[in-house]
Amino acid sequence: MTDADLPDPRAYPANPLLGVSAAVFRDGRVLVAKRARPPLDGLWSLPGGLVEIGETLGEAAAREVFEETGVKAEIVMPADIVEVIRRDARGVVVRHFVIVSFAARWIDGEARTSDEAADVAWMAPDDLGTLEMTERTPEVVAKAAALVDAEPARSH
Repeated sequence: MTDADLPDPRAYPANPLLGVSAAVFRDGRVLVAKRARPPLDGLWSLPGGLVEIGETLGEAAAREVFEETGVKAEIVMPADIVEVIRRDARGVVVRHFVIVSFAARWIDGEARTSDEAADVAWMAPDDLGTLEMTERTPEVVAKAAALVDAEPARSH
C-alpha cells in the first residue's frame, strides 16, 4: 500500500485546520514552490504547512519554509489571512484551512526541492502571473513585499 492508497486525513475535517505560509524575499525576488502533494499538487504557491502543537505562528512559518525549501527565513510580520473552504457536490465541507501568511526575508540557504516541493524558484513578484498558482498568491506577495520594504532588517 502506498500513501496514494490511504485516505486523506485532512479531508472532511471536524474543525478548520490552521496553516501558515511565508513570502520570503531575497534581492527583490520571492521564493515560490511547486506543490508536490495533493491537494493542489502541480500548482505554485508560497512555502508553508500546518502549525504544530506548541509552536507560535512565526515559528511554524520559519520551520515550514526550511523543511520545504532548505531556506532559513526571518519572519517579519503577518501579511494576510487566506481562508480556503471547499465543498463536495452535496455541500459538505471537504477542506477548510485558515492560513496566516507572513512577510519574511531570506537569511541563509539555497532553495532546493523536497518531498513537498517538486520545484522551487526565486521570482520577481511581477512575473508570478506566468505561473499556475494557488488562489490569491500574487495578492499576498504584494502585501508582503510592502511590509518587508517598510520594516528594517534585524541583525542575525
